[in-house]
Amino acid sequence: MYRLSCIHCGAEYAPGEIIYTCPKCGHLLTVEYDLNTISVTRDEWDRRPLSVWRYREILPVTIKPVSLQEGGTPLYHLERIGEELGLPHLYAKHEGMNPTGSFKDRGMTVGVSMALQLGMKSVACASTGNTSASLSAYAAKGGIPAVVLLPAGKVALGKVAQALMHGAKVIAIRDNFDRALELVRELCIKHGIYLLNSVNPYRLEGQKTIGFEAVDQLGDVPDRFVLPVGNAGNISAVYKGLRELESLDFIDRLPMMTGIQAAGSQPVVQAVEGHLPEVVPQANPETVATAIRIGAPVNAEKALTAIRETGGTAAAVTDEEILSMQRDLAQKEGIGVEPASAASVAGIKKLVEEGAIDRDERIVCVVTGHLLKDPETVIKQCQPPIEIEATEQALLSVLHL
Repeated sequence: MYRLSCIHCGAEYAPGEIIYTCPKCGHLLTVEYDLNTISVTRDEWDRRPLSVWRYREILPVTIKPVSLQEGGTPLYHLERIGEELGLPHLYAKHEGMNPTGSFKDRGMTVGVSMALQLGMKSVACASTGNTSASLSAYAAKGGIPAVVLLPAGKVALGKVAQALMHGAKVIAIRDNFDRALELVRELCIKHGIYLLNSVNPYRLEGQKTIGFEAVDQLGDVPDRFVLPVGNAGNISAVYKGLRELESLDFIDRLPMMTGIQAAGSQPVVQAVEGHLPEVVPQANPETVATAIRIGAPVNAEKALTAIRETGGTAAAVTDEEILSMQRDLAQKEGIGVEPASAASVAGIKKLVEEGAIDRDERIVCVVTGHLLKDPETVIKQCQPPIEIEATEQALLSVLHL
């Protein structure tokens, strides 16, 4: 059994109500379970394949889920980068290995399943790219129409291609993501379309399984969990899920939740560093890491709680630091990620250099999306292929053999 609960005033709502924020106070909602009624054991989970639905007892879906076999993503030991940074226990959880190439698939398998469970006839989202790609694929799988709003000219080509190919109604607005989200929320509330941005508390339920899997793969709780922060849904979701594991006595402590933003888009970092009670929106966010180019993160309230309640922190990294780490992950570890994904590891590098973390910590960095999500940014950073005549002599000359 579960219910919706306001994180601010505590008001409770039935799970069948189509609401996204608390009607009484306007704050965010969360999904609360009667954990004392859950009888699953760790052994039962361990006998199942590693995936989102391994943890179905603490997910809200009661119908057959709309699934593309999401989850079960690899956890890599970053040996070379870790050695350079003096961090022997540095890991990357590669969410780019999900079906559409980002962590969003974890949320959408639950979100689209809930849309069908609640009897909704269509779904929608605003997106910087990955959400639109994921929603489009899962809506196609579930046989339900999808509408996505994108900021015109601000979304990486690979992500737009996915949304178009999967058959969503793709609309580009001449404004930024934050305005797109305002518009789509109005659309959904007035016209009975199911909103699947991360303000939807059910979507975050799927994303919390990143933390579950990382604990299972490590065999223990990491000391620090590091995530890129855009709309702040992921860091909020992972924290919530790990608190549930703690309540079930599956773990005995929580990691320090650490959020990394781009220097040109850092409202959460400013709130943490300034000890502010809430985030002050940033009017014109700008960064090469398009997936986290968000000035008014809807889950900021939850994210600040996650960071502060665990003794975590937040840091901002420049575009240059992000792109440098994107190259290092590819060329030193063989891990190809989009720019926003590299922010988490770039942030750890910065925190180490500042002496802000213990070098003996076991650290899990979530890298959120695949390299091919944003091929244009990759190409701009790399030397073009060397073009030669089709002769052995020409080949040997460029190889200096």
